[in-house]
Amino acid sequence: MCRSYFGIPDSAVVRHEQDVMRVEGAFEKAGEATNIVAKIRIRRKKEFICNDAPYSKLSEHIGLLPVVVIAPDDTRLATEGSEYRRKFLDETLCQLDRAYLGHLMHYNKVLTQRNSALKQMAKNGRFDHVLIGTYNEQLAPAATYIHEARKAFMVDFAPIFEAFYAKISNESEAVNCVYESKLHEAALADLLEQNYEKDKILQRTTQGTHRDNLAFIIGEKAVKRFASQGQLKSFILALKLAQYEFIKTQKALKPVLLLDDIFDKLDATRIESLIELLANDDFGQVFITDTGEQRLNDILAKTGIDYQIFTVRSTGVSPAEI
Repeated sequence: MCRSYFGIPDSAVVRHEQDVMRVEGAFEKAGEATNIVAKIRIRRKKEFICNDAPYSKLSEHIGLLPVVVIAPDDTRLATEGSEYRRKFLDETLCQLDRAYLGHLMHYNKVLTQRNSALKQMAKNGRFDHVLIGTYNEQLAPAATYIHEARKAFMVDFAPIFEAFYAKISNESEAVNCVYESKLHEAALADLLEQNYEKDKILQRTTQGTHRDNLAFIIGEKAVKRFASQGQLKSFILALKLAQYEFIKTQKALKPVLLLDDIFDKLDATRIESLIELLANDDFGQVFITDTGEQRLNDILAKTGIDYQIFTVRSTGVSPAEI
């Protein structure tokens, strides 16, 4: 995805006291070799190179090598603000639909300009309704596309998610995730016009797809408020596995699955259920990080699948001796 999954700045992935980070990956996709190089230089524009040809835009790379990440902090999907749930939607759809990615980038750019204009106008005490109307016209087509894509996605995604939750938990209650958007009720152009006075007061755009949300429901109650720790973990795990299944089906290609340090956060029952799922042919290549070599070996040895453990130290990466 051309950036850190954890939201840290590019400079933070460069080793201390160094100026450059370079990572290279050799991939085989549909029988064809693909070589990807990522370069990050301090205080310079980062660069991605595909088969010796630099991308003119990083967005050209998104979706080439589909990926799904499962990490301990993913519980923020349910416990934190709606921006995390929109990020989940966008990370999924941007890997599948280049037009969606283009509309999302355009929408965010114009949204930033509109918000900046509102702040500047409030500072000057003079509001230009015509200029704001121009931003509205630019936002509307992109918002319509984003809204329709998200709505269609949820129709297909929800049943997959519900099935995974049933597989990885022993809970009997029903679960659901519901797409919430003001664009269900009216076109963005109308919403922006209706809320113009409010936007002037707050100096920001209060309506649009950047305010969309996913409501996570368990047993007809909000996950954030009523789910136990076990239910929350099962819910998020099912969400990410359903994301994997959806991308795999849409692209007819198994994404790379990255599991980051999750064994410390899951109980034995959920670990067993997860590994049992990963051991079948529905999943492709999986990378797992863990702090305990022996624990990881013991868990994987029970699956009967082929695996290799590597030890990562400051001196480099080498096959582990278990």
